[in-house]
Amino acid sequence: MERLDKRAPFTATGGVIPPEFQNIKTPCYILDEKALIKNAKLLGEVSERTGCKMLLAQKAFSNYDCYRFFEPYLAGTEASGLFEARLGAEEMPGKEVHVFCAGYRADEFEELLQYADHIVFNSPSQLLRFGAKAKVAGKSVGLRINPECSTQEGHDIYDPCAPGSRMGTTRAQWDEAFQKNPELLDLLDGLHFHTLCEQDSDDLETTLVSVKKHFGDLASRVKWINFGGGHHITRPGYDIERLERCIRMVQEEWKAEVYLEPGEAWALNAGFLLTSVLDVLKNGETQIAIVDASAACHMPDVLEMPYLPPLLGTDETEEDGITVRLGGPTCLSGDVIGEYKFRQLPEYGDLLMFGDMAIYTTCKNNTFNGMPLPDIWLRHGDNTMQQLTDFGYMDFKERLGSRE
Repeated sequence: MERLDKRAPFTATGGVIPPEFQNIKTPCYILDEKALIKNAKLLGEVSERTGCKMLLAQKAFSNYDCYRFFEPYLAGTEASGLFEARLGAEEMPGKEVHVFCAGYRADEFEELLQYADHIVFNSPSQLLRFGAKAKVAGKSVGLRINPECSTQEGHDIYDPCAPGSRMGTTRAQWDEAFQKNPELLDLLDGLHFHTLCEQDSDDLETTLVSVKKHFGDLASRVKWINFGGGHHITRPGYDIERLERCIRMVQEEWKAEVYLEPGEAWALNAGFLLTSVLDVLKNGETQIAIVDASAACHMPDVLEMPYLPPLLGTDETEEDGITVRLGGPTCLSGDVIGEYKFRQLPEYGDLLMFGDMAIYTTCKNNTFNGMPLPDIWLRHGDNTMQQLTDFGYMDFKERLGSRE
């Protein structure tokens, strides 16, 4: 599936690059305080109205300097392993730390128990191996289930319910394991499912029907149900009323506490990536601009999803315009951001601004080809700018060898 809100023209800043962005070294990410707080308040309102608990899925947004904007509105963080769990515990002290991992390491589990409050296991075998130890340590233990209800289209890489998925336990897998090890049931405090990716609440509603069909008997026995992530709650047009009905249905029917762990929703449309044009050329009929930002290194979801990120001042629906292919500076032939329609051909030194770059960018970027990591800036509510990072050569070198 395409990312839901990427095809509209990017006009969030009035169509011009703000003056406070003009003299910053590129490429760089800019996080927007106002937009982050706006998203957080909306999520907090859902939590307040329904009594559900909201978590921040750090895999989508781990810029801990900004956690203070979210803290009043969330119950805690969700982590995918030891390091994220530690980050959540350190940067949001006093808040809950939830962890899910497809496979826990025995040599890390004791340390993980120091940070985690809820630990969700992916399979009955992992639950059997580590569940009792987690319970003895006073942790709340859950199992990720696979309701076998795919609501996505065409992107198996982001579909946990695709055939043969490694994510979550099917009913057949549970029944087989429970028959051999009935003590598994006594270990369970909660159930977790995560089947969505940038989707609306109608798909959640569909998923809950399948959860009830396959796991309703277990759901009625546990203390909490975690709806996972992928809920695009802060996207304009998202059906919040339907979401709240789904939450209340689970609370009333199964008498369970409800958790949601959105990632993107906290930082959706709350960041930018600035880049400068390094060269302009033409190959046959194709106009090409090389920029100092790389799809492969600085916005990898562009290639993985794939999708076309919004670019200020361009509109692919415009009939008149110059189509230009934007590509990065790396040696990878496929390091192409996409094709955009410009009113006039870009020139060397032009500053370009991509939108919605606070999510899955700083968490997933890399230094392939020796590409520098873009610095991260924060635009405060009064439009003043704060530099949060100062990456350089040693950030590249120290990933690859000794630090002597």
